[in-house]
Amino acid sequence: MSYLVTIILTVQMISAISMIGLILIQHGKGADMGAAFGSGGSGSLFGASGSANFLSRTTAVLATVFFSATLALAYFGNLRPTSSGSVLEAASVAAPAASASAAAPAPAASGAAQIPAN
Repeated sequence: MSYLVTIILTVQMISAISMIGLILIQHGKGADMGAAFGSGGSGSLFGASGSANFLSRTTAVLATVFFSATLALAYFGNLRPTSSGSVLEAASVAAPAASASAAAPAPAASGAAQIPAN
């Protein structure tokens, strides 16, 4: 099971780094019109843009892989064997033992008692 989680985590990290790189090298939609008109005009000024190019489609595929890997990691992170119990059950078992040892507390020296008075 840990090998599967490691593989999914590796796929998630590679897709995240690749997606960051692809997003950074893409050309913005309004960049051409911003240069032509002196401001960042609307991307639909001259009509709808054509079909998506290779970079935007690859980014969409990487985003899908990233989200799928994230969901898989969340699923495997919540899986637990029934014999493991929960943290609250372990705390309720340890609580009576802790209260028995707290019945007779040992005197502890405070930090102020160790400072010499002049």
